[in-house]
Amino acid sequence: MRIFLFVLFLTPFFIALYSLFITQSVIDPIKYIYTFSGVVATVILFFTIIISLIKRYINLMKYRRMIGLFGFFYASLHIINFVVLDAQFDVDFIINNLIKKPFIYLGAMAFLILVFLAVTSTKRLFRKYNKYHKTLYLSLVLIIIHFILAQKSLDIYQIFYIFIIGVISIFKLIQIKSLFNRN
Repeated sequence: MRIFLFVLFLTPFFIALYSLFITQSVIDPIKYIYTFSGVVATVILFFTIIISLIKRYINLMKYRRMIGLFGFFYASLHIINFVVLDAQFDVDFIINNLIKKPFIYLGAMAFLILVFLAVTSTKRLFRKYNKYHKTLYLSLVLIIIHFILAQKSLDIYQIFYIFIIGVISIFKLIQIKSLFNRN
């Protein structure tokens, strides 16, 4: 199962490489990498919170850390695209974009939370910082706001995507509420 999940979560990366370097079918590579890495990271990170909802049917709990790290990997590609390819390490460009596009702050805050979660995901550190891993929910909220504000307009696919995320969030809130009621 671990190998299957590893291949499954690396597949989007190889598809992107194929589109960028083999077929060269991408018109704007920087925009493509932003969209691809942002969407894949968001989907994987939301999947990590679904794992506890579906564990009755398919138990992926022991793979949640690995899956979450794949989400961090794609979020890192998103940030690297901004700093390396878009800004080309130009600090003035980065600062000007932060001033002109405040939604970048939200993405940066979400990424900092993900860095903390990735660093503290080892067995030893997870025992110590387990309760702080609930900040993933805050990160996901920031990511969704970042995503919506980054779009000049939302098409039907993006609206559907946000709808699915809303449904998942409602189920997760119901699960959390039922856990509180049991205690």
